[in-house]
Amino acid sequence: MAYNDFRMDNQWLPFTPNRSFAQDPRVFVAAEGMHFTTHDGRQVIDGISSLWCVGAGHNRKPINEAIKAQLDTLDYATAFNASNDKAFRAAEMIAAMAPGDLNKVLFCNSGSEAADTSLKVALAYHRARGEGHRNIFIGRERGYHGVNFGGMSVGGIPANRKVYGAALLPRVDHMRFIHDPLHPEHAGHAYIHNQQPVWNEDILLELENRILPLHDPSNVAAVIVEPVAGSAGWYIPPQGYLKRLREICDKHGILLIFDEVITGFGRLGTAFGADFYGVVPDMINFAKCVTNGVIPMGGVICSDRIYDAMMGAHGSAPGHAIEFFHGYTYSGHPVACAAAIATLELFQRENLFARAGEMGPVLGDAAHSLIKGLPNVIGIRSLGLAVAVELAPVAGLPGKRAYDVFLDCFHKGVLVRNAGDNLVFAPPYIVEKSHIETMVGTLADAIRRAA
Repeated sequence: MAYNDFRMDNQWLPFTPNRSFAQDPRVFVAAEGMHFTTHDGRQVIDGISSLWCVGAGHNRKPINEAIKAQLDTLDYATAFNASNDKAFRAAEMIAAMAPGDLNKVLFCNSGSEAADTSLKVALAYHRARGEGHRNIFIGRERGYHGVNFGGMSVGGIPANRKVYGAALLPRVDHMRFIHDPLHPEHAGHAYIHNQQPVWNEDILLELENRILPLHDPSNVAAVIVEPVAGSAGWYIPPQGYLKRLREICDKHGILLIFDEVITGFGRLGTAFGADFYGVVPDMINFAKCVTNGVIPMGGVICSDRIYDAMMGAHGSAPGHAIEFFHGYTYSGHPVACAAAIATLELFQRENLFARAGEMGPVLGDAAHSLIKGLPNVIGIRSLGLAVAVELAPVAGLPGKRAYDVFLDCFHKGVLVRNAGDNLVFAPPYIVEKSHIETMVGTLADAIRRAA
């Protein structure tokens, strides 16, 4: 039975204008397939996979049954100096899906924890190799790597950083962003559909010619990027960008970390963005879709080279010595691992990654044909099963126009994500053409009303 006597006195909602929410609560009480049921009995299409998480759709019975069976068998067990059978199986499945020699999985509970874990692995790896002076990290403007202090430090979204500046890591730099439609040579990049933008300049020259010389590359531990900048508003890297970044890191002995919390497990029609772009990083951060969002889980997939170096550095140490002082109470939680196993099996059984790849162009076609040219629309970017519609901001009120459109769509039965002045669709992989037509049509009508 749903609890409908909502009091706004106790819950503090994350990344939400709480004062506005209190005047217009948006509360879900059930979900099935592509739809939510709200507290007032309305059906709402989940156009965003509930923040990029629910790739297989809601209330999938194989995942639910696996969780129930696990609760009846082993509800919880410590991950320190012991483990559980499901954690080994989940790690085996994830490693088998990862590219190259990424075979070692460190479990945590979220994308934010995965980001900080990967940064700590990078520092520990270089120290194990006798290069402990490598302690500088390089992120990217408008990148998002969670909300823990390490992830915020390498992240580049100003609103996530400005209040916490005094506590951010000091030895961090940021590369130039991957989207610049105001540049006269990049005007065509405002509207991108199922392709990679081509730049006439080498955007990574700044990394090679300014950032690395400034710090000396021998002091840099790692570069961390999202293959596609998801949280900022689905910004697509220039053609060849990630391969060039891999070459630069290799040249200077710098680790390359892909934050695939959003692009991992099917969003681009492949297991990982690394597969889509044909680039093997040294680490992949994951979360969200790995359990279909049902139970929190995150992790870092590390290369054999990293693991072997850290084990080898302790070869002469006593057998009881811990090689890497890091972990969480709920690392490899047996119920979360059971959910992950069932989710990955479901993805494979229903061929959902390929389905995401097939439905992506359908979503992009709809957005570009129905929304391009509408009032205040200044860009549309689609790749994989995601599309972002960028609106011109209201003078002095950045984000307001998109927020108003988001509210309008919700009340018309469609959940779209507002990210700054972007409106993003990233539906579950089970989405049908009829859902896409409703989603995009509802957004188009709301944009017209907001003009």
